[in-house]
Amino acid sequence: MSARSRHPHWYEEGEEPDYRFTLANERTFLAWLRTALALLAGAVALAQFVPPFRIAGLHTALAVVLAVTGTLLAAFSYRRWARVQRAMRNGRPLPMTWLPFIVGWAAALAGVVVLVLVLTHPR
Repeated sequence: MSARSRHPHWYEEGEEPDYRFTLANERTFLAWLRTALALLAGAVALAQFVPPFRIAGLHTALAVVLAVTGTLLAAFSYRRWARVQRAMRNGRPLPMTWLPFIVGWAAALAGVVVLVLVLTHPR
């Protein structure tokens, strides 16, 4: 962003896209941020309120997976929004992203760990 403007230089490129697409892109960005915050909240809850598991290091490892995934998602969600916005302004295809793959597999990993813990350590 330049000191004189309130938006990035590429925001003047191409043509203004239909406002509905711009708002849909913004909603997607906000959904990524909500997901990132939920992952971070899960990491904090796990680290602060869940007693350590019987398997040494598993408690910390699971909290780290959630925290790292949430942090990366938060960090890359703006970049994703900007790349999509720029592609729309210039009439190019929407760029590919690895975010759904990474978030999906991290959530699946956390889910498998929780499932194993529930099944092997009933209360």
